Amino acid sequence: MKSTLRLAALAAVALLSVAATKPVHKPLAPTSNPASNWANQIVVNPDGSHRYGNPKAEVQLNEFVSYTCPHCAHFNREADPTLRLTLVPKGQIVVTVTTLLRNPIDLTVSMLTTCGDPKGFFKRHNAFLASQEAWMGKLEKMSEEQQKRWYQGALPERMKAIASDLDFYTRVAAWGMSRTQADACFANEAVFDTIKQQQATVAKNGVNSTPSFILDGKLLDAHDWAGLSAEINSRMAAKRKGSV
Repeated sequence: MKSTLRLAALAAVALLSVAATKPVHKPLAPTSNPASNWANQIVVNPDGSHRYGNPKAEVQLNEFVSYTCPHCAHFNREADPTLRLTLVPKGQIVVTVTTLLRNPIDLTVSMLTTCGDPKGFFKRHNAFLASQEAWMGKLEKMSEEQQKRWYQGALPERMKAIASDLDFYTRVAAWGMSRTQADACFANEAVFDTIKQQQATVAKNGVNSTPSFILDGKLLDAHDWAGLSAEINSRMAAKRKGSV
Protein backbone atom coordinates (compact mmCIF):
# COMPACT_ATOMS: atom_id res chain seq x y z
CA MET A 1 0.00 0.00 0.00
CA LYS A 2 1.27 3.48 -0.78
CA SER A 3 2.82 5.40 2.08
CA THR A 4 0.13 8.08 1.94
CA LEU A 5 -2.36 5.53 3.26
CA ARG A 6 -0.47 4.94 6.51
CA LEU A 7 -2.42 7.03 8.97
CA ALA A 8 -2.29 6.21 12.67
CA ALA A 9 -5.57 5.43 14.38
CA LEU A 10 -5.37 8.37 16.73
CA ALA A 11 -4.71 10.75 13.87
CA ALA A 12 -7.84 9.56 12.08
CA VAL A 13 -9.90 9.81 15.23
CA ALA A 14 -8.65 13.32 16.02
CA LEU A 15 -10.36 14.80 12.97
CA LEU A 16 -13.71 15.51 14.60
CA SER A 17 -15.14 17.76 11.93
CA VAL A 18 -18.37 15.85 11.32
CA ALA A 19 -21.80 17.41 11.82
CA ALA A 20 -24.08 16.05 14.54
CA THR A 21 -27.17 14.09 13.58
CA LYS A 22 -29.58 11.91 15.50
CA PRO A 23 -28.17 8.94 17.48
CA VAL A 24 -27.57 5.76 15.56
CA HIS A 25 -29.27 3.07 17.61
CA LYS A 26 -29.75 1.51 20.99
CA PRO A 27 -28.33 -1.86 22.04
CA LEU A 28 -30.43 -4.73 20.77
CA ALA A 29 -32.55 -6.83 23.06
CA PRO A 30 -32.26 -10.63 22.73
CA THR A 31 -34.89 -12.35 20.61
CA SER A 32 -37.41 -14.71 22.15
CA ASN A 33 -35.74 -17.97 21.13
CA PRO A 34 -31.96 -17.49 21.21
CA ALA A 35 -31.13 -21.17 21.63
CA SER A 36 -32.25 -21.88 18.05
CA ASN A 37 -29.16 -20.12 16.64
CA TRP A 38 -26.95 -18.04 18.88
CA ALA A 39 -25.26 -16.51 15.83
CA ASN A 40 -28.39 -14.40 15.35
CA GLN A 41 -28.00 -12.81 18.78
CA ILE A 42 -26.28 -9.52 17.98
CA VAL A 43 -25.63 -6.86 20.60
CA VAL A 44 -23.95 -3.47 20.40
CA ASN A 45 -21.57 -3.06 23.33
CA PRO A 46 -21.18 0.26 25.21
CA ASP A 47 -18.00 1.06 23.23
CA GLY A 48 -19.78 0.48 19.91
CA SER A 49 -18.20 -2.91 19.16
CA HIS A 50 -20.53 -5.67 17.98
CA ARG A 51 -21.01 -8.99 19.73
CA TYR A 52 -22.73 -12.12 18.49
CA GLY A 53 -23.41 -15.36 20.28
CA ASN A 54 -24.36 -16.63 23.72
CA PRO A 55 -23.20 -14.05 26.31
CA LYS A 56 -22.74 -16.92 28.79
CA ALA A 57 -20.67 -19.04 26.41
CA GLU A 58 -17.75 -20.91 27.97
CA VAL A 59 -15.30 -19.09 25.67
CA GLN A 60 -15.25 -15.32 25.16
CA LEU A 61 -13.41 -14.03 22.08
CA ASN A 62 -12.68 -10.45 21.03
CA GLU A 63 -11.38 -9.90 17.49
CA PHE A 64 -9.56 -6.67 16.61
CA VAL A 65 -9.67 -6.12 12.86
CA SER A 66 -8.76 -3.56 10.21
CA TYR A 67 -10.69 -3.59 6.94
CA THR A 68 -7.55 -2.87 4.90
CA CYS A 69 -5.55 -5.64 6.56
CA PRO A 70 -5.12 -8.58 4.12
CA HIS A 71 -4.46 -10.94 7.04
CA CYS A 72 -7.84 -9.95 8.53
CA ALA A 73 -9.65 -10.87 5.31
CA HIS A 74 -7.76 -14.16 5.17
CA PHE A 75 -8.57 -14.88 8.81
CA ASN A 76 -12.26 -14.14 8.25
CA ARG A 77 -12.43 -16.62 5.35
CA GLU A 78 -10.72 -19.36 7.35
CA ALA A 79 -12.48 -18.81 10.67
CA ASP A 80 -16.03 -18.24 9.45
CA PRO A 81 -17.02 -21.89 8.86
CA THR A 82 -16.03 -22.86 12.39
CA LEU A 83 -16.96 -19.74 14.34
CA ARG A 84 -20.10 -18.30 12.73
CA LEU A 85 -21.43 -21.58 11.35
CA THR A 86 -20.54 -24.01 14.14
CA LEU A 87 -19.28 -22.87 17.56
CA VAL A 88 -21.27 -19.63 17.86
CA PRO A 89 -24.65 -21.07 16.78
CA LYS A 90 -24.26 -23.84 19.35
CA GLY A 91 -23.60 -21.31 22.10
CA GLN A 92 -20.06 -22.54 22.78
CA ILE A 93 -18.32 -19.25 22.02
CA VAL A 94 -19.32 -15.58 21.91
CA VAL A 95 -17.45 -13.23 19.57
CA THR A 96 -16.96 -9.48 19.78
CA VAL A 97 -15.60 -7.57 16.78
CA THR A 98 -13.75 -4.32 17.48
CA THR A 99 -12.58 -2.01 14.71
CA LEU A 100 -8.94 -0.93 14.70
CA LEU A 101 -8.24 2.07 12.47
CA ARG A 102 -4.98 2.12 10.52
CA ASN A 103 -5.85 4.64 7.78
CA PRO A 104 -8.73 6.73 6.37
CA ILE A 105 -10.04 3.83 4.28
CA ASP A 106 -10.57 1.83 7.48
CA LEU A 107 -12.54 4.72 8.89
CA THR A 108 -14.69 5.04 5.77
CA VAL A 109 -15.55 1.33 5.71
CA SER A 110 -16.18 1.32 9.46
CA MET A 111 -18.68 4.16 9.10
CA LEU A 112 -20.54 2.18 6.42
CA THR A 113 -20.59 -1.10 8.32
CA THR A 114 -21.72 0.60 11.54
CA CYS A 115 -24.53 2.63 9.97
CA GLY A 116 -27.97 1.08 9.68
CA ASP A 117 -29.67 -1.75 11.53
CA PRO A 118 -27.17 -3.31 13.99
CA LYS A 119 -28.58 -6.73 13.12
CA GLY A 120 -27.07 -6.30 9.66
CA PHE A 121 -23.62 -5.32 10.90
CA PHE A 122 -21.99 -8.72 10.38
CA LYS A 123 -23.47 -9.02 6.89
CA ARG A 124 -21.85 -5.70 5.98
CA HIS A 125 -18.65 -6.52 7.88
CA ASN A 126 -18.21 -9.88 6.15
CA ALA A 127 -19.08 -8.43 2.74
CA PHE A 128 -16.34 -5.80 2.91
CA LEU A 129 -13.73 -8.29 4.07
CA ALA A 130 -14.79 -10.83 1.43
CA SER A 131 -14.46 -8.24 -1.34
CA GLN A 132 -11.31 -6.62 0.03
CA GLU A 133 -9.05 -7.82 -2.76
CA ALA A 134 -11.31 -6.25 -5.39
CA TRP A 135 -11.56 -2.77 -3.88
CA MET A 136 -8.02 -2.71 -2.50
CA GLY A 137 -6.84 -3.56 -5.99
CA LYS A 138 -8.06 -0.15 -7.13
CA LEU A 139 -5.41 1.54 -5.00
CA GLU A 140 -2.69 0.85 -7.56
CA LYS A 141 -4.62 2.98 -10.04
CA MET A 142 -5.16 5.90 -7.67
CA SER A 143 -3.21 9.04 -8.57
CA GLU A 144 -1.56 11.26 -5.98
CA GLU A 145 -4.13 13.94 -6.79
CA GLN A 146 -6.99 11.58 -6.05
CA GLN A 147 -5.45 10.56 -2.74
CA LYS A 148 -4.93 14.18 -1.71
CA ARG A 149 -8.73 14.48 -1.60
CA TRP A 150 -8.70 11.86 1.14
CA TYR A 151 -6.67 14.14 3.43
CA GLN A 152 -7.99 17.63 2.69
CA GLY A 153 -11.19 19.38 3.73
CA ALA A 154 -13.98 18.28 6.05
CA LEU A 155 -13.87 14.66 7.15
CA PRO A 156 -17.24 13.67 5.56
CA GLU A 157 -16.01 15.02 2.21
CA ARG A 158 -12.84 12.97 2.51
CA MET A 159 -14.86 9.81 3.11
CA LYS A 160 -17.11 10.60 0.15
CA ALA A 161 -14.01 10.84 -2.04
CA ILE A 162 -12.76 7.46 -0.79
CA ALA A 163 -16.18 5.85 -1.27
CA SER A 164 -16.35 7.18 -4.81
CA ASP A 165 -12.78 6.24 -5.77
CA LEU A 166 -13.05 2.69 -4.37
CA ASP A 167 -16.62 2.13 -5.59
CA PHE A 168 -18.09 1.69 -2.12
CA TYR A 169 -21.38 3.28 -3.14
CA THR A 170 -22.08 0.37 -5.48
CA ARG A 171 -21.21 -2.15 -2.78
CA VAL A 172 -23.45 -0.67 -0.11
CA ALA A 173 -26.32 -0.41 -2.61
CA ALA A 174 -26.36 -4.22 -2.58
CA TRP A 175 -27.85 -4.15 0.94
CA GLY A 176 -30.21 -1.26 0.29
CA MET A 177 -28.10 1.75 1.28
CA SER A 178 -28.43 4.56 -1.23
CA ARG A 179 -25.68 7.08 -1.99
CA THR A 180 -27.66 9.72 -0.09
CA GLN A 181 -27.88 7.46 2.95
CA ALA A 182 -24.17 6.63 2.76
CA ASP A 183 -23.30 10.33 2.62
CA ALA A 184 -25.55 10.97 5.63
CA CYS A 185 -23.66 8.22 7.43
CA PHE A 186 -20.35 9.96 6.81
CA ALA A 187 -21.76 13.08 8.52
CA ASN A 188 -23.19 11.19 11.48
CA GLU A 189 -21.31 12.16 14.63
CA ALA A 190 -22.96 9.42 16.68
CA VAL A 191 -21.60 6.74 14.35
CA PHE A 192 -18.16 8.36 14.42
CA ASP A 193 -18.21 8.45 18.21
CA THR A 194 -18.78 4.68 18.43
CA ILE A 195 -15.73 4.10 16.26
CA LYS A 196 -13.72 6.56 18.33
CA GLN A 197 -14.72 4.70 21.50
CA GLN A 198 -13.43 1.46 20.00
CA GLN A 199 -10.00 3.05 19.51
CA ALA A 200 -9.95 3.70 23.24
CA THR A 201 -10.67 -0.01 23.78
CA VAL A 202 -7.83 -0.88 21.40
CA ALA A 203 -5.41 1.34 23.33
CA LYS A 204 -6.61 0.12 26.72
CA ASN A 205 -5.90 -3.49 25.77
CA GLY A 206 -2.50 -2.76 24.24
CA VAL A 207 -3.49 -4.02 20.80
CA ASN A 208 -1.18 -2.74 18.04
CA SER A 209 -1.58 -5.17 15.15
CA THR A 210 -4.34 -6.87 13.18
CA PRO A 211 -5.85 -9.28 13.45
CA SER A 212 -5.38 -9.58 17.19
CA PHE A 213 -7.38 -11.61 19.68
CA ILE A 214 -8.30 -11.53 23.33
CA LEU A 215 -9.48 -14.91 24.55
CA ASP A 216 -11.14 -15.06 27.95
CA GLY A 217 -9.50 -11.77 28.88
CA LYS A 218 -5.99 -12.68 27.69
CA LEU A 219 -4.30 -10.97 24.72
CA LEU A 220 -2.87 -13.75 22.55
CA ASP A 221 0.36 -13.94 20.61
CA ALA A 222 -1.58 -15.67 17.81
CA HIS A 223 -2.55 -13.55 14.80
CA ASP A 224 -4.14 -16.11 12.50
CA TRP A 225 -6.83 -18.78 12.54
CA ALA A 226 -4.38 -21.65 13.01
CA GLY A 227 -3.01 -20.13 16.20
CA LEU A 228 -6.37 -18.92 17.48
CA SER A 229 -8.17 -22.20 16.85
CA ALA A 230 -5.48 -24.07 18.78
CA GLU A 231 -5.99 -21.69 21.72
CA ILE A 232 -9.77 -22.10 21.54
CA ASN A 233 -9.56 -25.90 21.46
CA SER A 234 -7.13 -25.90 24.39
CA ARG A 235 -9.34 -23.56 26.38
CA MET A 236 -12.51 -25.58 25.72
CA ALA A 237 -10.78 -28.86 26.58
CA ALA A 238 -9.46 -27.40 29.84
CA LYS A 239 -12.89 -26.11 30.82
CA ARG A 240 -14.47 -29.48 30.16
CA LYS A 241 -11.91 -31.01 32.52
CA GLY A 242 -12.67 -28.31 35.08
CA SER A 243 -9.12 -26.93 35.20
CA VAL A 244 -10.04 -23.38 34.13
